[in-house]
Amino acid sequence: MTKSELIDRLSDEHHLLNKKDAESVINLIFNGIGDALATGDRVEIRGFGSFSVRERDGREARNPKSGELVRIPSRKTPFFKTGKELRERVDD
Repeated sequence: MTKSELIDRLSDEHHLLNKKDAESVINLIFNGIGDALATGDRVEIRGFGSFSVRERDGREARNPKSGELVRIPSRKTPFFKTGKELRERVDD
């Protein structure tokens, strides 16, 4: 499901919301999650899962074209862990 499909479904199921309002709601949620992760917070949505930030260590790798060593710096990356209810729904 894409973001636009989610907006369409939300506006179809809740007749009080037109597509513009549904898009605002979805953007508010996604921006809230992104802002929380950017400040290092953890976001937990019960029954769905949790979002957190993990630090990846720096490492050395090889450039596949030239074979020379390249230093890759450490960085932070978002991580999602599914909740128990979502895992059970997908498994069934």
